[in-house]
Amino acid sequence: MSEKMLVTQALDERDLLVKKIADKIEKASFVDTIKPNEEKVYAKRITKEEYAKEAEAAYQQIVDLIDRFQKIDAAIVDSNAKTEITTSYGTFTVAGAISLRSRLRGLGAYDGEADFEGKLQDKLRYEYSERVRFCDSKNSQLQSTAEGMRLSILGKDSKAKDDKPLGVVDAYVKENTTELVDPLDVKKKLEALEEKRNTLLTELDTQIKVSNATTFIEV
Repeated sequence: MSEKMLVTQALDERDLLVKKIADKIEKASFVDTIKPNEEKVYAKRITKEEYAKEAEAAYQQIVDLIDRFQKIDAAIVDSNAKTEITTSYGTFTVAGAISLRSRLRGLGAYDGEADFEGKLQDKLRYEYSERVRFCDSKNSQLQSTAEGMRLSILGKDSKAKDDKPLGVVDAYVKENTTELVDPLDVKKKLEALEEKRNTLLTELDTQIKVSNATTFIEV
């Protein structure tokens, strides 16, 4: 006879079964020794008949618990594959939502290697920072060079200034200034990616919890 329960209840029982099965296996005894002139087995210190009953009962309990775990797990997987949740970035099955959430958090089979959005953000952030630093460095050097040119043209006596020779320096600075080439507007892209990531993770967390607390499965 099938049993109906919420996914949240099934998840809790599945977690409990993992610990319970491991504990049962650890504490069980399936093989012992005995001598013909002794009535009790060596380790358990009970009769051979009692030991046999205990071993068989422990084995059957473990097998039954494993079967229970498998049925619950299969029902959860089946439900997750069919039940849908909706976020501001689209509709996903619960299974798809869980997979996406794990990927965005650097978990799952690929660890952080599949967090493509995170890697993209890191690349954008690093390259933008490096190029800005490069521009600042080159332009600082240029200003020093330009200042040297001005002093060379005019000398240190400010009274001898003439604007015409300085035009050559200004033109040199203009032609040699290092500029940032930023066709994507990286800062805005980073803000958009970060906002999408945070919003999506929050919505996935919430919707998965709501779904689990309202969806029934049969075991």
